[in-house]
Amino acid sequence: MTKNAMMILDIIQHSDAHLTAEQIYLQLKNCDAKLVLASVYNNLNLLYREGLIKKVSIEGYPDRFDKATKHDHLVCKYCGKLSDICLHDLTEQLNAQLEVPILDYDLKIHYVCPDCKQK
Repeated sequence: MTKNAMMILDIIQHSDAHLTAEQIYLQLKNCDAKLVLASVYNNLNLLYREGLIKKVSIEGYPDRFDKATKHDHLVCKYCGKLSDICLHDLTEQLNAQLEVPILDYDLKIHYVCPDCKQK
């Protein structure tokens, strides 16, 4: 793995946010990393293909990148805020009902976040 890919992976693994490529690029730029935005995209795609990170796609918003740990997402219908949620019981139920091994799934639950609910 290249030094740039390792720096990008480190940023994602230590972030509680779901970062866009542009946000990652700005963090790298603040660290004096000599990297162009296209290189960030290329490295993100490489890390995603290797299964080291997740790509979260939501219509109308730029792709965001996340840790590769198993978890699901809550997506605000109005502002696009993305939050993690862990539904272990659901995974167990799916495994029991399907009677075949689940390799992976991507669950996004759409809701209204507390900030938008107050508006």
